[in-house]
Amino acid sequence: MKVIQVGIGNMGNTWLNAVLKSTEVEFAGFVEINDAIAEEQAGKYNLDRSLIFKTLEEAIAKVKADAVIDVTPPRFHSPVAITAMNAGLHVLTEKPFSDTMEAAQAIVRKAQETGLVQMVAQNRRYFPSVQTVRRILQSGEMGRVTAVTVEHYRHMTFSNNFRLHMQYPLIVDMAIHHFDMMRCILGCNPLTVYGRSWNPPWSRFDFDASASVLFEFENKAIVSYNGSWESQGGDTSYNGNWRFDCEKGVLWMRDNQVYRGYPEAWNKDMDAPQEPQDMDYLPYAHQAYLLHEFYEAVTTGKPPITTGADNLYSLGMVFDTIKSFETGSVVRCGVPEV
Repeated sequence: MKVIQVGIGNMGNTWLNAVLKSTEVEFAGFVEINDAIAEEQAGKYNLDRSLIFKTLEEAIAKVKADAVIDVTPPRFHSPVAITAMNAGLHVLTEKPFSDTMEAAQAIVRKAQETGLVQMVAQNRRYFPSVQTVRRILQSGEMGRVTAVTVEHYRHMTFSNNFRLHMQYPLIVDMAIHHFDMMRCILGCNPLTVYGRSWNPPWSRFDFDASASVLFEFENKAIVSYNGSWESQGGDTSYNGNWRFDCEKGVLWMRDNQVYRGYPEAWNKDMDAPQEPQDMDYLPYAHQAYLLHEFYEAVTTGKPPITTGADNLYSLGMVFDTIKSFETGSVVRCGVPEV
């Protein structure tokens, strides 16, 4: 399968590496509007400079491709996806799906109209630790999940990056991953959300880079999310640290490892160790998983899990959270319409 990658700087590096290592997907061409980035990446990855174009329209006219990988900032996702699908190309879009719900819905409508694959890159579902936690909880062996606590703290070192000027950068650009992971692990959607955001006085971000958010999910689990992109120490992994309080014990996901603890052990010894859990095996992980799933969807017709239509629910969590920030009220999470 041949793809055009739109955007080859910053996060584009991840997809350049993923495709160049793939045995299923290869590059037909690239789109990059910044000449300096195009030249730098051509040298770094030994790319054919004649296949780097200024616009997607030019690339589509000059090379034969099956699909597009869109690694542009969110506000460009809708025009890129619709241009690609109008040309008969399948689309894999980086998260967040789009900068507005209306734009995301337009992409989904175009995918439904054309019958093309439109997938969102929610790669953090596909860590062995996340899939291990999901399996354990959904097996029922831990009983009901009543509370989930998520902590994500990072001191981000962006320099001259669009994220420094985004409104609610933590929620829009990072928590979209965590919100999607909540849906994946719990196997259901949120009912309500309430949150507050703020910007530390030392922040380099133009807008709020820290937040606390509380969700109630359909299974009655309460999920508490706390994070900052201006942490001054004690950084978590990008996936964050998670605690699941369950009917029959506690499950933790820390630094992408999984641990379990039982009441009977603590009743005997309050210092009883948390038991490490064997990780589920994944033949592909992260972007490699997404790329393989995208390839299978395009070549076999098997629908991907993180379709645009499904991702409207995760994106909706982002916009409902922002609505709560701005109104100071509990917001009922809606069912996205197309």
